[in-house]
Amino acid sequence: MAVVELTVVCLGTGSTSLSNVVAFVEREIRASGLPSRLNPMSTTIEGDLSDIFALVERIHDRLEAEGYGRISTSIKIDDRRDRPGPRMDAKLKSVEDRLK
Repeated sequence: MAVVELTVVCLGTGSTSLSNVVAFVEREIRASGLPSRLNPMSTTIEGDLSDIFALVERIHDRLEAEGYGRISTSIKIDDRRDRPGPRMDAKLKSVEDRLK
């Protein structure tokens, strides 16, 4: 199970605002059914890598269909294969426990 940080930016839109693109991408992520968290600068998604990569490709295809000609995506992957199951909450809990 992988935890993936995803940031999508469309270039050449004529605006410095990204909220329309972020909302578009977030709708696609939520529609995927994969567990996710929207953060101020990215979205964290949890799931099988193949599902996440398929989602990223779908996001790119749909943004292109909306008229965006240049899409820049940053992906950071934590693919821990020695432990099964959901990990986003467990990772946060591990740090919170150490802060007590």
